[in-house]
Amino acid sequence: MMTLYSGTVCPYSHRCRIVLFEKGMDFQVIDVDVFNKPEDLAVMNPYNKVPVLVERDLILYEANIINEYIDERFPHPQLMPADPVMRARARLFLHRFEQELFCHIDALESGVAKTVEKARVAVRENLTQIAPVFTKQKYMLGDEFSMLDVAIAPLLWRLDHYGIQLDKEAVPLMKYAERLFSRPAYSEAMTPSEKAMRK
Repeated sequence: MMTLYSGTVCPYSHRCRIVLFEKGMDFQVIDVDVFNKPEDLAVMNPYNKVPVLVERDLILYEANIINEYIDERFPHPQLMPADPVMRARARLFLHRFEQELFCHIDALESGVAKTVEKARVAVRENLTQIAPVFTKQKYMLGDEFSMLDVAIAPLLWRLDHYGIQLDKEAVPLMKYAERLFSRPAYSEAMTPSEKAMRK
């Protein structure tokens, strides 16, 4: 059985929980208080961060690596494209999310007013840029829910929490976000603390 060490409000852990619930398989989630981490976390992950996935003698960290492993190990429903070209493109998108959106998470959570405001602007601009995609398609890669949707969903859920207001141009993106949030696996994957982030 897979065990996920997961932060109760960590957006990266949230991603892994979504994938586990989408797959509907047997797993265990161990909630980790990120302000009071268990000692064995540093043994499992040299960066002493969540999420960490343990399966028998395999230990994985980094949300995208964990999620690709789960996707390959339990191929239904498949979340990474089957075609190598599309899969490579998906990986590139995932990389861009890290570089352009999720790189601002620490700043948003820092509580330093100037840093927070700068991060809000960057995230708002990047999200507004991708919004038009959703006038034509249901999900990031078209009509099928994929790993890209999993990756961005925790950030979209936290926009209010981070004080990020999107304007009218981003309406297609907000409709897309509601589609993600209405998936049964999405709400199952959330912790009570995450549910409390949105009114």
